[in-house]
Amino acid sequence: MLSPAKLKDRIFYGWVVVVTFFIVGITLYGIYFSFGIFFKSIASEFSLTRTETSAIASANILLAGFFAFVSGWALDRYGPKLIVLFMGIFTGLSLILTSQTTSLWQLFITYSLLLSIGTGAVYVVPMSTVSRWFNRKRGLALGLASTGVGLGMIIFAQLATHLITNYDWRTAYLVMGLIAWVAIIPLSRLLKGDPSEVGALPDGVKTRLKRMSDGGDYGRSIGFSLSQVFRSRSFWFLLYTWTIFAVATFMVYIHLVPHITDLGFSAAEAATVFSLVGVASIAGRVPVGIASDKIGRKLTVIFCIVLEAGSIFWLAWANELWALYLFVLVFGFAATGLSTSMGALVGDVFGAGKTGAIFGMLEFGLGVGAAIGTVMAGYVFDVTGNYQMAFLAGSLALITTALTIAMVRRETKGDFE
Repeated sequence: MLSPAKLKDRIFYGWVVVVTFFIVGITLYGIYFSFGIFFKSIASEFSLTRTETSAIASANILLAGFFAFVSGWALDRYGPKLIVLFMGIFTGLSLILTSQTTSLWQLFITYSLLLSIGTGAVYVVPMSTVSRWFNRKRGLALGLASTGVGLGMIIFAQLATHLITNYDWRTAYLVMGLIAWVAIIPLSRLLKGDPSEVGALPDGVKTRLKRMSDGGDYGRSIGFSLSQVFRSRSFWFLLYTWTIFAVATFMVYIHLVPHITDLGFSAAEAATVFSLVGVASIAGRVPVGIASDKIGRKLTVIFCIVLEAGSIFWLAWANELWALYLFVLVFGFAATGLSTSMGALVGDVFGAGKTGAIFGMLEFGLGVGAAIGTVMAGYVFDVTGNYQMAFLAGSLALITTALTIAMVRRETKGDFE
């Protein structure tokens, strides 16, 4: 393995950070979004209702929001290397212990709690760190760094389905836990928090003078204090958007596979449909990131919001395989494009000084929204026997966030004087 010192002499080290997060993301996101594959196996094993099974995932997501905030705070102080190391350790430990559980209360500890420590910062750490390494190419870099989510969903959905079908869900979690240790722990040592650690400036610019002459916003990188951020209307608009986005998006992530099998399709067909979310996200992240660099963050975010809301509305009525394929291709493109362009928008609005804590607060909102959406969908199913009303509610709620994004604006120090 090349040392960081040798790597920085060959290429701008920011791209090493991007590639590292891409690989780590394959594992962490693949595990993070795999619960739907295990949903019916766990429900059957412990004789749970949809609401009770959803509560396991909801508790995990809610706690992940808390640990995202804690990790964002720690990231600003200790850097990504230590944070990602602990993420790898706790993710592997969580899944290995989950494979040995014998009762529901144990799942709330081994899966809901421990996995939230391991994956809670899966969005915060890459978005915050990469934002510090790039200004002009921020959208492209964030798109590349987060593309691992797509491959992770494809790989782990198929892997988990194969292991559950041929062995059982416990073996699947055991194998995935070992993969987390092997893949994440060694790579964590490559990470560095910002360009100053290797004597560089964002985007690989060699001197501060040239960065300023290029019209870049390096001078904004000091950002704002947290008290100033919390006094900003733009922060609360972003928090509302991120929370509602989570309500709509995570009810789909968690309940899509059970919904498809409820329609009469096989587990393998459901896993294939779910994997296509990953395919679409790969297709969406980099182009959407580039588009946000070219046409603006807000317009890109609003476009993705409308597209995702429309796809979930379609899902409420889709009951044929071709219609489900069409849904996941549009949904995956829009949802992952939205998360990428939102990450770039936060960096533009507040600068890079406190991005860890800011992203952490936004992720806490995401955790609350995701927990509500996941349990709500399970409850709607238990009451009505299907997910249609839940999907419709999620779609309508999401469309309201287009207005709040339209009111977001770039903050300046003068706004708080």
